[in-house]
Amino acid sequence: MTDTIGTTTLLDWITRFRDAVVEKRDWLTELDSAIGDADHGANMARGMTAVVDKLGGGVPATADELLKGVGMTLVSSVGGASGPLYGTLFLRMGMTAGAVTELDAAALAAALRAGLEGIVARGKAEAGDKTMFDAMSPAVDAFDAAIGGGADLASASRRAAEAAAAGRDATLPLVARKGRASYLGERSAGHIDPGAASTAILFDTLAAAIAGSS
Repeated sequence: MTDTIGTTTLLDWITRFRDAVVEKRDWLTELDSAIGDADHGANMARGMTAVVDKLGGGVPATADELLKGVGMTLVSSVGGASGPLYGTLFLRMGMTAGAVTELDAAALAAALRAGLEGIVARGKAEAGDKTMFDAMSPAVDAFDAAIGGGADLASASRRAAEAAAAGRDATLPLVARKGRASYLGERSAGHIDPGAASTAILFDTLAAAIAGSS
């Protein structure tokens, strides 16, 4: 079997991500209530539900159509910082993926890297700022390293998910330097960043979708 991810698997990823953020909505809100506006869980659940509803169970013909559609729906339906950031992630992924029906490991790596760069361009975050970047950057790096070392998509995506989870947990002691949490100064330490938490869910569901397709 060719080691690729097709539009059906991409749709499965998006659906799994929706299901997971809906399930963990209260937890994400609890995290955000400590250092933010207490709306991250609700925003992500609402946005991803809108995404899946708009897709209507149909599989878009190409990867860019699917990913750009996800991005545009998130930008238009989610308030706060999460809509523009996640929307940019998926829009950039779609632009990089192009009008193809499946992505090989290198193409998925390029799309994820472009998504990360889009988040950096929009949010100006760096490592240690206590944002979703602290989970996403290690995940994309881990995916690249695994693919470069000859790993298949399933193994690479699982390593990315593990790196995202570790990045999420590493935000616990950090003092926030970006976003609403930065207003708290030292009081932001001792809390996991909610954006990093949802990013870890994003990569965990990607790994699950790829594993489920093999």
